Amino acid sequence: MSSTITEKIIAAHAGVEEIHPGQMVEVEVDLVLANDITAPLAIDVFKEAGFTRVFDPDKIVLVPDHFVPNKDIKSAQMVKQVREFALEQGIEHFFELDRMGVEHALLPEQGLVLPGDLVVGADSHTCTYGGLGAMATGMGSTDAAGIFITGQTWLKVPQSMKFIYRGALLKWVGGKDLILMTIGDIGVDGARYRAMEFCGPTIEALSLEGRLTMANMAVEAGAKNGIIAPDEITREYVESRAKRKYTFYQSDADANYIEVREYEISGLEPQVARPYSPGNVVGVSRLKDVSIDQAVIGSCTNGRIEDLRLASEVLKGRHVAPGVRLIIIPVTPTIYRTALKEGLLEIFLSAGAVISPPTCGPCLGGYMGVLAEGERAVSTTNRNFIGRMGHQKSEVFLANPAVAAASAVAGRIISPDDL
Repeated sequence: MSSTITEKIIAAHAGVEEIHPGQMVEVEVDLVLANDITAPLAIDVFKEAGFTRVFDPDKIVLVPDHFVPNKDIKSAQMVKQVREFALEQGIEHFFELDRMGVEHALLPEQGLVLPGDLVVGADSHTCTYGGLGAMATGMGSTDAAGIFITGQTWLKVPQSMKFIYRGALLKWVGGKDLILMTIGDIGVDGARYRAMEFCGPTIEALSLEGRLTMANMAVEAGAKNGIIAPDEITREYVESRAKRKYTFYQSDADANYIEVREYEISGLEPQVARPYSPGNVVGVSRLKDVSIDQAVIGSCTNGRIEDLRLASEVLKGRHVAPGVRLIIIPVTPTIYRTALKEGLLEIFLSAGAVISPPTCGPCLGGYMGVLAEGERAVSTTNRNFIGRMGHQKSEVFLANPAVAAASAVAGRIISPDDL
């Protein structure tokens, strides 16, 4: 039987030869992830169920990253609970402070997620790892607790959608723009409980960072997972990081898809999602009169070294507009150190930016950049719902790092080409 890449990975982890969309299967997971918000709930469920030992401490990853360094007593208590659980259970993959990072950037960087893996995380953007050719999806804390106990979970096999991209990207256009354009096309429920498979010549030329960004936002279209077949770009990224075997899966040429969409992206300008939906997308040129109070460059979507290099290219020799706050977040210590060595941090500081330690804080309005009433931000994060980054009457525009940097300089939303 012909199968998609998602179906092949699920079948392999269910121990069967073939599966069909809509089928319910039990799968063994390669890794289960939780953070400082979701892990405490999972730990409570685990203990209330009467269990004392996790199924395999090496397959559990705990990353306090949302409110770390702790922003208040409550967050300190939550991280303390996670820390104590990690020590009690012998969980080596507990990442805090000097080892910490934003989870969906940290795990690929550490070689913990590999092509062909099946990964479940108590965080909706776990789908990021599809950029490596892994089947990865988010679940709730209770589900994570069950996996802590058994190492297994159930899945309903998703139908697959294929998205084919052709054409060369313009200078300031990348993976963020491709996925925003796609969500703008199909809507925030356009891929509900489906697998979004991204392919075509444009994807084959896309950097690994750009691929992770695309898979990261698949959930914003309602998808179960987003995935890109691994290739030599993937191999180059994982080969030096992997500490165990991995498998490259590919979709069969005659695999069945519920829908196929094709895009010619030559000439595509940077895309921006307006409030209050990631699907409310227009080209940046339509927003030139929109002033901003803050710009944020970071998050599991766009806080990697490629993103910082892009932002530095825009900001070098320039300064942010009066009254505009620019927050830049290298999302892992390795990325932070690389940015330091390459002189990017000096460029950011000279431009008037504030540089944060790794954290998810501003993305969810937690801390490190909360918006006040009536304020407006352009951000490289992945959600712009009402109140997402602060006050209910604030606004968030989602964009790529180059647009966010250029907008900080101009004080309004523009493309770098317009500086």
